[in-house]
Amino acid sequence: MTPDSSSAGRLERALTSLLGLAVGDALGSQFFVPVNYPLLKRRELPPGPWQWTDDTEMACSVVAVLAAHDRIDQDALAQSFAHHHDFDRGYGPAVNRLLRLVREGGDWRELAAALFNGQGSWGNGAAMRIAPLGAWYADDPEQATHQAEISAYPTHQHREAVVGAMAVAAAAALAAAPAGPPSPEALLDGVVALVPKSAVGAGLRRARDMLDYGDPGTVAAVLGCGRRTTAHDTVPFALWSAARALGDYERAFWTTAQVGGDVDTTCAIVGGVVASAKAGLPPADWTARTEALPDWTPTARAASA
Repeated sequence: MTPDSSSAGRLERALTSLLGLAVGDALGSQFFVPVNYPLLKRRELPPGPWQWTDDTEMACSVVAVLAAHDRIDQDALAQSFAHHHDFDRGYGPAVNRLLRLVREGGDWRELAAALFNGQGSWGNGAAMRIAPLGAWYADDPEQATHQAEISAYPTHQHREAVVGAMAVAAAAALAAAPAGPPSPEALLDGVVALVPKSAVGAGLRRARDMLDYGDPGTVAAVLGCGRRTTAHDTVPFALWSAARALGDYERAFWTTAQVGGDVDTTCAIVGGVVASAKAGLPPADWTARTEALPDWTPTARAASA
């Protein structure tokens, strides 16, 4: 059995992953609100509606560009990021400035390369938005990593940020396999085989070795959970959590959220990867409480037409 490689089939998979990403992002963001801290400890849902953040807004641009071009077009992606940029969605200061300057006519290549004294950003922003691309390329995980690499550069040009995006896309592509999601070991082994040597890759190998650990807090203490908002402090734990709960969105979310850190981003990554597997959709009542995606997001109906 092979995945549907038609544009409509690819878009349907990407939109399913996008929904999982948005719910994880929106619900995760609620736990930055102090009044909701006790709810997280009790694994209780806060009242809706839940607003998503820059994670979802940028993921919508990734899907829109894929739908329009059947691949990542970097210029189109940079323009979509800049055109749809909502300052109040929680973007980091560097990306806020970059997108404003792109909107004013600046060259994203120069702007992204100049960040952080010419090192480029190694933040987790390229990884947080990319799971739907992996689902799109479920028929070709290697192409998923290649397109994810291309997608990172308009905002994140540090090697670790790029590899973080590649790793999440690879995980989503593997999770979306039509025969069903792989075992936790197979998922992480597959991702490690698809990404280059890096701090992210080293973290993923540690994550593979910790799959039998039962305490997420201990694992997060070793792997990180996004507190530093870097790719290598975020992606290994997120993929450890996703790998252990493919097919069980609720379990994946609570396991990820309970350790704290950059909760909206880790839960967006996990939600997008887990939802790439058909058995891993978010609960319907969680989806109902989540803010609707923007009206410019592509729809499966439009692709079929």
